[in-house]
Amino acid sequence: MPLDRHAEAVLEMIRQSGRPPYETLTPAEARGLYRQAREVLAPEPPPVAEVRDLSLPHPAGPALPTRLYRPQQGGAPLPLLVYFHGGGWVIGDLETHDVVCREIANRAGIGVLSIDYRLAPEHKFPAAVEDAFAATRWAAKEAPSLGFDPARLAVGGDSAGGNLAAVVSLLAREQGGPSIAFQLLIYPATDLGMTHPSHQRWAEGYLLTRPTMEWFRAHYLTDPTREIADWRVSPLRAPDLRGLPPAFVLTAEYDPLVDEGEDYAARLAAAGVPVATHRVPGMIHGFLTMGKAIPAANEALGLIAERLRAALA
Repeated sequence: MPLDRHAEAVLEMIRQSGRPPYETLTPAEARGLYRQAREVLAPEPPPVAEVRDLSLPHPAGPALPTRLYRPQQGGAPLPLLVYFHGGGWVIGDLETHDVVCREIANRAGIGVLSIDYRLAPEHKFPAAVEDAFAATRWAAKEAPSLGFDPARLAVGGDSAGGNLAAVVSLLAREQGGPSIAFQLLIYPATDLGMTHPSHQRWAEGYLLTRPTMEWFRAHYLTDPTREIADWRVSPLRAPDLRGLPPAFVLTAEYDPLVDEGEDYAARLAAAGVPVATHRVPGMIHGFLTMGKAIPAANEALGLIAERLRAALA
């Protein structure tokens, strides 16, 4: 399909603003710019029954800041989604994805635990993976005391966060737990080799560019030549995907990551994992946090909520 007119307007707005590419900035500057963009493009945060900032103990480093969203008070224990934000493992935080987490909590009727994992280059791979897995184990253990059902624990995220959700699912299988009921993978990065055709097809002009991805990768990895093949970096390269949780993989048509996300879904299906996919037509990478400017973000959140409700009923 043609590029969505709302996405095209966002791209034009960015061009007109003269915003420098992330790869020309320091990580700290890029983080500030990303936060500013979310303030412009994200809708007003909808109210939820409870928002609580928590600090999770971490055996390998400092305590992890997290944010818990509860859509309603009282009643039976709800399912819980552990959510990892996008941003190339370099940018993004609890604030940049606050609206997305609130929307998912309200629309799906589940708790959402958003994880502020350590960022690169200050903390290179595998720091983000260690944090994501430690947070998921903590959530499984503490779910009952927080009023959630540990038997209906899901992991999810967008972009780099989708990568972490896929990796956590693999780690949980390899290490015998925690039990994960569902994985939500929103335009996930699944192969940092960046060799899929969509990396060339949409390399420039659609917000996430190849130079930006290379900048993210260089900050995240210490030795790309060696580490790209590690399935904790590139879950698509895991030799065996059998026994993983059911998944929903959402991709965007004009996204360099579209092919690798759909390849991962195909490999999950071939391994006998129940998987549903949806490609949002005419859409660019990162659109989910742009609901003020891109109506398709709200439609996608509705579809995500529908899949979560069905999977965690």
